[in-house]
Amino acid sequence: MADGDGAPAASPGARRSVELDSAQALRLLGSVSLGRIVFTRQALPTVRPVNHVLVDGDIVIRTHESAALTSRTRPADGAGVVVAYEADAIDSETHLGWSVVVTGYAHLVTDPRELARYEGLLRPWLNRLNRTMEHAVRTRPDPVTGIALVGDDG
Repeated sequence: MADGDGAPAASPGARRSVELDSAQALRLLGSVSLGRIVFTRQALPTVRPVNHVLVDGDIVIRTHESAALTSRTRPADGAGVVVAYEADAIDSETHLGWSVVVTGYAHLVTDPRELARYEGLLRPWLNRLNRTMEHAVRTRPDPVTGIALVGDDG
Protein backbone atom coordinates (compact mmCIF):
# COMPACT_ATOMS: atom_id res chain seq x y z
CA MET A 1 0.00 0.00 0.00
CA ALA A 2 1.28 3.52 -0.77
CA ASP A 3 0.67 6.90 0.81
CA GLY A 4 -0.44 10.00 -1.13
CA ASP A 5 3.11 10.53 -2.47
CA GLY A 6 3.39 6.99 -3.84
CA ALA A 7 5.80 5.93 -1.07
CA PRO A 8 5.00 2.75 0.84
CA ALA A 9 2.77 3.52 3.81
CA ALA A 10 4.05 2.71 7.26
CA SER A 11 2.48 -0.47 8.58
CA PRO A 12 0.66 0.04 11.87
CA GLY A 13 1.74 -2.15 14.75
CA ALA A 14 -0.16 -5.19 15.91
CA ARG A 15 -3.48 -4.40 17.54
CA ARG A 16 -6.49 -6.12 19.02
CA SER A 17 -10.07 -5.20 19.75
CA VAL A 18 -11.38 -4.96 23.29
CA GLU A 19 -15.12 -4.96 24.00
CA LEU A 20 -16.38 -1.92 25.89
CA ASP A 21 -19.15 -2.07 28.43
CA SER A 22 -22.26 0.07 27.85
CA ALA A 23 -21.15 2.86 30.21
CA GLN A 24 -17.71 3.15 28.56
CA ALA A 25 -19.27 3.10 25.09
CA LEU A 26 -21.80 5.84 25.93
CA ARG A 27 -19.10 7.97 27.53
CA LEU A 28 -17.03 7.74 24.32
CA LEU A 29 -20.09 8.43 22.17
CA GLY A 30 -20.71 11.58 24.20
CA SER A 31 -17.10 12.71 23.64
CA VAL A 32 -17.60 13.27 19.89
CA SER A 33 -20.20 15.23 17.97
CA LEU A 34 -20.27 13.45 14.60
CA GLY A 35 -21.79 10.06 13.82
CA ARG A 36 -23.84 8.17 11.27
CA ILE A 37 -27.52 7.33 11.60
CA VAL A 38 -28.83 4.30 9.75
CA PHE A 39 -32.52 3.84 8.97
CA THR A 40 -34.65 2.15 6.32
CA ARG A 41 -35.80 4.09 3.27
CA GLN A 42 -37.67 2.36 0.45
CA ALA A 43 -36.85 -1.01 2.08
CA LEU A 44 -33.09 -0.32 1.91
CA PRO A 45 -30.63 0.81 4.58
CA THR A 46 -29.83 4.51 4.39
CA VAL A 47 -26.87 6.12 6.15
CA ARG A 48 -26.59 9.83 6.93
CA PRO A 49 -23.70 11.62 8.64
CA VAL A 50 -25.09 13.86 11.38
CA ASN A 51 -23.93 15.69 14.44
CA HIS A 52 -25.39 14.70 17.75
CA VAL A 53 -25.48 15.43 21.43
CA LEU A 54 -25.95 12.89 24.21
CA VAL A 55 -28.65 14.05 26.65
CA ASP A 56 -29.62 11.93 29.65
CA GLY A 57 -28.28 8.86 27.86
CA ASP A 58 -30.26 9.54 24.65
CA ILE A 59 -28.82 10.49 21.26
CA VAL A 60 -30.36 13.68 19.85
CA ILE A 61 -29.95 14.96 16.30
CA ARG A 62 -31.66 17.85 14.52
CA THR A 63 -33.43 17.53 11.18
CA HIS A 64 -35.48 19.63 8.80
CA GLU A 65 -39.05 19.19 7.58
CA SER A 66 -38.22 17.41 4.32
CA ALA A 67 -35.57 15.08 5.77
CA ALA A 68 -36.29 11.40 5.17
CA LEU A 69 -35.78 10.63 8.85
CA THR A 70 -38.23 13.33 9.96
CA SER A 71 -41.12 11.72 8.08
CA ARG A 72 -40.23 8.26 9.38
CA THR A 73 -40.23 9.33 13.02
CA ARG A 74 -43.57 11.17 13.07
CA PRO A 75 -45.62 9.85 15.98
CA ALA A 76 -48.37 8.05 14.02
CA ASP A 77 -48.53 5.22 16.53
CA GLY A 78 -45.89 6.37 19.01
CA ALA A 79 -43.71 3.31 18.39
CA GLY A 80 -40.89 5.19 16.68
CA VAL A 81 -38.65 3.72 14.03
CA VAL A 82 -35.70 1.40 14.57
CA VAL A 83 -32.37 3.03 13.81
CA ALA A 84 -28.71 2.27 14.30
CA TYR A 85 -26.21 4.94 15.24
CA GLU A 86 -22.43 4.70 14.91
CA ALA A 87 -19.66 7.02 16.00
CA ASP A 88 -15.94 6.47 16.22
CA ALA A 89 -12.54 8.01 16.68
CA ILE A 90 -9.92 5.94 14.86
CA ASP A 91 -6.48 7.29 14.05
CA SER A 92 -5.87 7.02 10.30
CA GLU A 93 -2.18 6.18 10.74
CA THR A 94 -2.10 3.82 13.72
CA HIS A 95 -5.65 2.46 13.27
CA LEU A 96 -6.09 2.69 17.03
CA GLY A 97 -9.20 4.16 18.59
CA TRP A 98 -12.76 3.09 19.23
CA SER A 99 -16.12 2.53 17.59
CA VAL A 100 -19.56 2.53 19.22
CA VAL A 101 -22.75 1.20 17.63
CA VAL A 102 -26.17 1.50 19.21
CA THR A 103 -29.63 0.58 18.09
CA GLY A 104 -32.90 1.91 19.38
CA TYR A 105 -36.21 3.50 18.57
CA ALA A 106 -36.03 7.02 17.17
CA HIS A 107 -38.86 9.44 17.96
CA LEU A 108 -39.56 12.90 16.66
CA VAL A 109 -39.47 15.37 19.56
CA THR A 110 -42.84 17.11 19.81
CA ASP A 111 -42.66 18.83 23.20
CA PRO A 112 -41.85 22.55 22.55
CA ARG A 113 -39.76 22.92 25.75
CA GLU A 114 -37.75 19.81 25.00
CA LEU A 115 -37.22 20.95 21.41
CA ALA A 116 -36.05 24.38 22.62
CA ARG A 117 -33.61 22.68 25.00
CA TYR A 118 -32.10 20.62 22.17
CA GLU A 119 -31.89 23.66 19.90
CA GLY A 120 -29.77 25.30 22.58
CA LEU A 121 -27.52 22.25 22.99
CA LEU A 122 -27.01 21.26 19.37
CA ARG A 123 -26.16 23.54 16.49
CA PRO A 124 -26.34 21.69 13.14
CA TRP A 125 -23.01 21.68 11.32
CA LEU A 126 -24.63 21.35 7.92
CA ASN A 127 -25.77 24.60 6.33
CA ARG A 128 -29.11 23.83 4.73
CA LEU A 129 -29.88 26.44 2.11
CA ASN A 130 -33.19 28.05 3.01
CA ARG A 131 -33.95 25.20 5.42
CA THR A 132 -34.02 25.51 9.13
CA MET A 133 -33.33 22.50 11.28
CA GLU A 134 -36.58 22.94 13.20
CA HIS A 135 -37.02 19.29 14.23
CA ALA A 136 -35.16 17.02 16.61
CA VAL A 137 -35.05 13.24 16.72
CA ARG A 138 -34.24 11.45 19.98
CA THR A 139 -33.08 7.83 20.20
CA ARG A 140 -32.84 5.81 23.39
CA PRO A 141 -29.89 3.44 22.78
CA ASP A 142 -30.60 -0.20 23.58
CA PRO A 143 -28.41 -2.14 23.08
CA VAL A 144 -25.09 -0.27 23.20
CA THR A 145 -21.98 -2.01 21.90
CA GLY A 146 -18.45 -0.78 21.42
CA ILE A 147 -14.90 -1.83 20.79
CA ALA A 148 -11.57 -0.20 21.45
CA LEU A 149 -8.77 -0.91 18.99
CA VAL A 150 -5.62 -1.01 21.09
CA GLY A 151 -1.99 -1.85 20.51
CA ASP A 152 -1.04 -5.41 21.36
CA ASP A 153 0.96 -4.03 24.28
CA GLY A 154 -1.97 -1.92 25.63
